[in-house]
Amino acid sequence: MSTQTEPKLVTQIDFARAGQITPQMKEVAEREHRDPEYIRERVADGRIAIPANIVHIKKGMRAFGVGEGLSTKVNVNLGISGDKADAAEEWKKVKIAEDFGADAIMDLSNSGKTRQFRQQLIDETPLMVGTVPMYDAIGYMEKPLVKLTKDDLFEVVRAHAEDGVDFMTIHCGINKSVTKTFKETGRLMNIVSRGGSLLFGWMEVTGNENPFYEHFDELLEICHEYDVTISLGDSCRPGCLYDSNDATETAEMIELGKLCKRAWAAGVQVMVEGPGHMALDEIAANMKLQKRLCHNAPFYVLGPLVTDIGVGYDHITAAIGGAISASSGADFLCYVTPAEHLCLPNAQDVLDGLMATKIAAHAADIAKKVPHARDMDDKMGQARRKLDWDAMWECALDPVTGKKRYEESPAATEGTCTMCGKMCAVRTVNKVFEGTTIDLGMED
Repeated sequence: MSTQTEPKLVTQIDFARAGQITPQMKEVAEREHRDPEYIRERVADGRIAIPANIVHIKKGMRAFGVGEGLSTKVNVNLGISGDKADAAEEWKKVKIAEDFGADAIMDLSNSGKTRQFRQQLIDETPLMVGTVPMYDAIGYMEKPLVKLTKDDLFEVVRAHAEDGVDFMTIHCGINKSVTKTFKETGRLMNIVSRGGSLLFGWMEVTGNENPFYEHFDELLEICHEYDVTISLGDSCRPGCLYDSNDATETAEMIELGKLCKRAWAAGVQVMVEGPGHMALDEIAANMKLQKRLCHNAPFYVLGPLVTDIGVGYDHITAAIGGAISASSGADFLCYVTPAEHLCLPNAQDVLDGLMATKIAAHAADIAKKVPHARDMDDKMGQARRKLDWDAMWECALDPVTGKKRYEESPAATEGTCTMCGKMCAVRTVNKVFEGTTIDLGMED
């Protein structure tokens, strides 16, 4: 008789491989109009991730699925910055994210009492919470970058896991091989990832290998203990159109694909991060290449921005790219605000960026035929046909802004708006079918 004990099931992928459907899988299935077994199968082989730290689950978080056949998820970045440390403003952004339909919040705080803000966020929000431990490392350890050790960096990762972070962006793929390609081939914008640039600088100064790559198995042990999903950071994402799909980006993507398999083998869920700037005609092919190289792991993209000159309007340039990338296979969109490349976004920027990205994600879901994705659009069509404005607000992604604009410009003719007034095409055709008089005179 064998005395060997069965391995402890901790992560969603552990349970899925054991044939067990967790409460989180059931919740995702219900929200996504999918059979729970559909979710379990894809969690088991890594095509769906359910970022849900066991600590955050106990605090009442909602479960969200990211990946194949599911609705496109949207993330909001926020956090306390060293140049503009205003926690009250960041909490306004949290409220906007929750009220207007974000699925995740990434706390990118890099100054002051980051842990206090992070812990309170996890205590209070039901949304997925992500972080980038590298941003926090210098302040957390109270050391300059070049003095940080591998143990310092892993201590910060463990602290984030213990706090209940659901997914962590960790730049594991920028190893010596990738940096060699980068230095040999060159780029216009070099490295624009903040976490990636910090690790590149650390590697160049110390001469050491990236500790997150060199000690990846130890990193996996921490993530498995708390069921933290690793979001494999794209250190070498293109920061301008000129650099997109170049040798450096592709070299890192190949490394990330290898790391996906190692993470899954260790029972750790994975997402892979993708490009930042990319020409319109290159996006679909890049999505397919990433899915191939990374074995259909969920793909998380920033935009991509389809032009470099939309300064002040980059929520629009990113939404265009986001719609194409999601319809071509990306699973998770990180919002971009009008403040991108300019300054820390304010609360209005967050709302504008979130809504632009929500529209992109929803448009992609319709194109991908995600179950019931178009239901609300069809209800909106019915409401508009009836000129039922209250029903329209119920269908809108942002009912507050729409209703406010409508009420600020009241029409003289009841039921219409000031664009057409009595000449409203919907009103005219409705009257024809009702058999009532059509009055298109110009008198009041």
